[in-house]
Amino acid sequence: MDDSVVMKDLISDMLGRDGFNVVGHARDGEEAVELYEELGPDLVTMDIVMPKVHGIASLKMILGRNPQARIVVVSALNQQALVMEALDAGARNFVVKPFTEKELLEAVRKSLG
Repeated sequence: MDDSVVMKDLISDMLGRDGFNVVGHARDGEEAVELYEELGPDLVTMDIVMPKVHGIASLKMILGRNPQARIVVVSALNQQALVMEALDAGARNFVVKPFTEKELLEAVRKSLG
């Protein structure tokens, strides 16, 4: 099974158990921007490495449309430079894979606060 599918399901399950309502899933960076526009979520979790449009480019497009957008970057440890680039571009927080439910929820709550 694709890592991204497993990761989306894992994040949805963790957030759902804590009372968050997950309103959508994007297959790629282009769809992430489209869904953000369509759904207007309170928070986005986004991987850095995505098909079609890179996560940092998607993050910049979303923030260009809404500078108040709350985006939490989810990334593997070996992408530290990209995480820093995402934070510099306006991501509110980040979670390094593999992560615990507690780490994800802390990052989400901090980003919403």
